[in-house]
Amino acid sequence: MKKIIFVCLGNICRSPMAEMMMKHLIEEKNLSDQITVASRSTSTYEIGNSPHPGAIAELKNKKIPIIDHHAQQITRQDFDEADVIIGMDQQNIVNLQNMAPSVDKDKIHLAYEALGQTKVIEDPWYDHKFGRTYKQLAEVLPVWLKTLLNQ
Repeated sequence: MKKIIFVCLGNICRSPMAEMMMKHLIEEKNLSDQITVASRSTSTYEIGNSPHPGAIAELKNKKIPIIDHHAQQITRQDFDEADVIIGMDQQNIVNLQNMAPSVDKDKIHLAYEALGQTKVIEDPWYDHKFGRTYKQLAEVLPVWLKTLLNQ
């Protein structure tokens, strides 16, 4: 069983959207017995909070099943168990690299790295552009799924 973890600053916008979208992709392709998905934060700001209402509204609009989610910070166990850890922006990557045990640093990747790009998944918390976040994630998630299956 492979495990992918999506990470953003607070685990209430980008990373839970990525988690729910990827779970939906995995279920559509009948791969739930091969891949598990989670999402985490680098900060403690939002621990225990539900996803941002804007994130939930966008996912519902796109017919993505909503899962029960409460923000959690990434842990040593997460680093150990994950096959791939996807950060949404450069600051997430810096934070993850600082938090990760040295043996797990090679698991950390920027979301757009899947497309050979250094673009970031922009944080909708500031401007409430959850449609943009959905579009960006829809661009990279299928590629990450294929990458994970080929590992």
